[in-house]
Amino acid sequence: MTYHEKRSVVHILSTIALTATYFPYVMNNYMTPGMNTEEILIFWSKAILVLIPVTIVVKIVIMILFSIFNAVATREELPKTDERDRLIELKASRNSQIAFGLGFVGALAAIALGNSVTIMFVFMIGAGVFSEVIDHLSQIYYYRSGV
Repeated sequence: MTYHEKRSVVHILSTIALTATYFPYVMNNYMTPGMNTEEILIFWSKAILVLIPVTIVVKIVIMILFSIFNAVATREELPKTDERDRLIELKASRNSQIAFGLGFVGALAAIALGNSVTIMFVFMIGAGVFSEVIDHLSQIYYYRSGV
């Protein structure tokens, strides 16, 4: 497995692990039954606004640790980024944007069908996680199959 493939696997696992630990914690500790729509909107806004910097910091730490462990284990320097890497990132980003767009439409459809605001936010967060997973799975695919 190349460095880029390993990095993508680490990204996927960290995204899933972070989301799977953060949201159950927030839902169990801060969401109360019987909240009205305004309170639910405030709750989800705060939860997502806290998630963004937490995700950034945790991913930076994880990627630094991954780079250190990978360098120690393989005794290789970080590979340089070339045009092929950029093309793979662009194609994977396109796939990710399509996946998020579909999730966004799903969130709007959930509201249009009369579901609660919480369902919409779950769709949105799920779309974000799914799109990031699609991004990195696409990178793995493109690195293995060639562009």
